[in-house]
Amino acid sequence: MVQAKKAQRSTVAVPARASRQRTMRDSDYAGLAQFRYQIRSFLAFSEAAAAQQGLTPTQHQALLGIKGFVRPGPATVGDVARFLLIRHHSAVELINRLAKLGLVSRIADPEDARRVHLKLTKKGEQKLQALSRKNLDELRRAASPALSRLLSPFRQSSHT
Repeated sequence: MVQAKKAQRSTVAVPARASRQRTMRDSDYAGLAQFRYQIRSFLAFSEAAAAQQGLTPTQHQALLGIKGFVRPGPATVGDVARFLLIRHHSAVELINRLAKLGLVSRIADPEDARRVHLKLTKKGEQKLQALSRKNLDELRRAASPALSRLLSPFRQSSHT
């Protein structure tokens, strides 16, 4: 059973048939390398901004997931686990740390006592808002034009 779950997690999505038939060009590799560089650059910026707010990158991502990823209704620990691609018990520990920091509160689900809803506290909202503003400013400043330029060759080549 454990091996089956490990195998299931390690399964990689198979690319679309058309992309397997197309010959890769040097410009494709250059574009992918540059795209990954831009992603890593943004992540490094975002991680440094989180550290300035006294948060780990995972704590920041959890706050963002609680606030923006889940719809409809409030987030649950399971939602956070899915958003962060971590196991449920790891998400529980992460939420425990966020609650200890006063960033997240737990609210019992009135319809199902086994479920707990998560809500950002005022302090959590403030930290997330400050980080989100910095991240959006950085995306507008640097990544958006660069990513758009990087993706343009892929849009062109997908039609050939």
